[in-house]
Amino acid sequence: MPQSIKRTVLRRGDPSREEERRDLLQSLSHTRTLINQAYGGFNNASDSDLIESYVFEINSLHARYNYLLRRVKELESIT
Repeated sequence: MPQSIKRTVLRRGDPSREEERRDLLQSLSHTRTLINQAYGGFNNASDSDLIESYVFEINSLHARYNYLLRRVKELESIT
């Protein structure tokens, strides 16, 4: 189904689904920002413990991003 049709279906569908979709997209955007900030910190870190903490943070944020993206796709496939 083309993207424009999916969006139309979502708009006419259940308002709670559209609200959930908006929340998920907002969380995706926020998570992308956090990933970029973590990479910035990683690139500027020189202490090995701090570098390790940024590696864990980046991996954690990527896992969260993948989860949110999967939820958006699941929500769009329902409609």
